[in-house]
Amino acid sequence: GAARTGAGPPRGVGAPLRPGSGGGVGGMEAAAPYLAKAKELAMRGPVMMWTGFALVVLVVFTWVSDRDFSFLLSLAALMRCFGLGFLVFKVLSERHVRGVSLKTLELYALVFFFRLLSIFRHQGYLPYDKTGDFLYHIVELGGLALSVGAGFLVFHTFLTSYEERYDSFGKLHLPSEAGAVYAIAPCLVLAMIMHPSLNNDWFSDVSWTASMYLESVAIVPQLWMFRRKANHERGEVSKQLAHTFFALGAARVVELIFWCSSYRELTDAKGGRAVGLFVLLTQLVHIVIMSDFFYAYFLSIIKGGEMVLPK
Repeated sequence: GAARTGAGPPRGVGAPLRPGSGGGVGGMEAAAPYLAKAKELAMRGPVMMWTGFALVVLVVFTWVSDRDFSFLLSLAALMRCFGLGFLVFKVLSERHVRGVSLKTLELYALVFFFRLLSIFRHQGYLPYDKTGDFLYHIVELGGLALSVGAGFLVFHTFLTSYEERYDSFGKLHLPSEAGAVYAIAPCLVLAMIMHPSLNNDWFSDVSWTASMYLESVAIVPQLWMFRRKANHERGEVSKQLAHTFFALGAARVVELIFWCSSYRELTDAKGGRAVGLFVLLTQLVHIVIMSDFFYAYFLSIIKGGEMVLPK
């Protein structure tokens, strides 16, 4: 099979970095020349950045994986981690969080959290090759750490540059900071109703499914923010942000390719396959939601310059 099936034995189940006064500031100041140099390298364009990532993937594929088709799941995880890592690097080097949606980072943190709840306990949704033994877990943990870290940078370290007035998804009948609830609640309810049973464990299966459904809508607050900002100011998206969110979207495309081949394994407790088709549909929805973004991203790569979203 393309994915590990059946329940497996339980797998074994960190202090946050707190920038602030004192030694932390000194460390940031000492690192400033290196961050500036790294920023200069990153600004040379997407070719260098993506080439470096491709080399890492090639090394992992050649020396760590079994070169199995299920490596696509690990590739998607690497792309998510890469995108969020680049976002953290961008924020630390430019020392502001303008254009970044805190709600999207909150949702991605939940995506990783729920997925880890499942894959640390059972094997059903892991890549079948060797990357499913340890690498996939490490990369997903890295994604959780990066999304939480990026959220901390927005909410604390560089809060003065956070554009809360544009990050207004879900503001209807709720405080703006609680807007992500409009995405979280439906996804959790759907996961409890429509979930596969590869792990033969209700909690583990629902956790994995919740992560899949949440990932399909996690980007919505960020796109909402881009649109709001385009309507009030300019529709430009910085290259660094464009690469970050393209990587997150491209990871879903890679994941969809895998599940298009393997969705038949996503059966419910009675053997029905409707849930597998529904999981596929949610991934397609994610890609459709990002279609305008993808178009503008590739247009900016072809023409050069900043990415511009239409008003």
